[in-house]
Amino acid sequence: MQNQEGAVADGEKESAVSIPISEFDDWANFADDDIMQQQSAIHTEEAKKIPFVGDKEPLSMLAAEYESGSPILLEKIKVLGQQYAAIRRTRGDGNCFFRSFMFSYLEHILESQDRAEVDRIKGNVEECRKTLESLGYADFTFEDFFALFLEQLDSVLQGNEDSISQDELIMSRDQSISDYVVMFFRFVTSGEIRKRSQFFEPFILGLISATVEQFCKSSVEPMGEESDLVHIMALSDVLCHGLSFFSIKG
Repeated sequence: MQNQEGAVADGEKESAVSIPISEFDDWANFADDDIMQQQSAIHTEEAKKIPFVGDKEPLSMLAAEYESGSPILLEKIKVLGQQYAAIRRTRGDGNCFFRSFMFSYLEHILESQDRAEVDRIKGNVEECRKTLESLGYADFTFEDFFALFLEQLDSVLQGNEDSISQDELIMSRDQSISDYVVMFFRFVTSGEIRKRSQFFEPFILGLISATVEQFCKSSVEPMGEESDLVHIMALSDVLCHGLSFFSIKG
């Protein structure tokens, strides 16, 4: 550590000598928004190095990563291991909750071939469509996203003309398909929050000073906006009551 810290100090000293004063003036003119945009660009570039949805990894790999970390965090991972054997990592691009939900659900249907569950979810999707229409959304704003999700749902049931295998499902993790399904989930979530605005309003006010409509327009519907408890509750209520959510943050 001492050597590394010394190297940093030397580097800073050299920079202080070589950087012209005019460049310091340029930095002084940087606004907070400029700095935030630069940080966001760096974060985006780093995120691109991670797949949208990764391959399965044994949960033991997660424990190994935090081997010298907080004992509380390690205990949480141990508890998690009592129910799950593997994890999939997702790209932290703001869409990770919806993308994780999408892949996990489709993978479950592919493995279980639970046609009753598919019929149930299709009924819920139709109700979501009616909800959006009643809230004043034009069909063309969401129809393509709904259609692609239903296609994906049918494709994981074997025996159909367009049925796919486990390997093909893994290939469907690419951006061209998954972004459309993410938008499907975002519209569904937004519609549920708006429909039950009185229920969700206190939770929203705990996060941001905005009306329900403003929150949906700025924090739910746009791609790349991170999900919070409000998003999770809304999507779980409208589509999948069996959703489990764990946090291992120490």
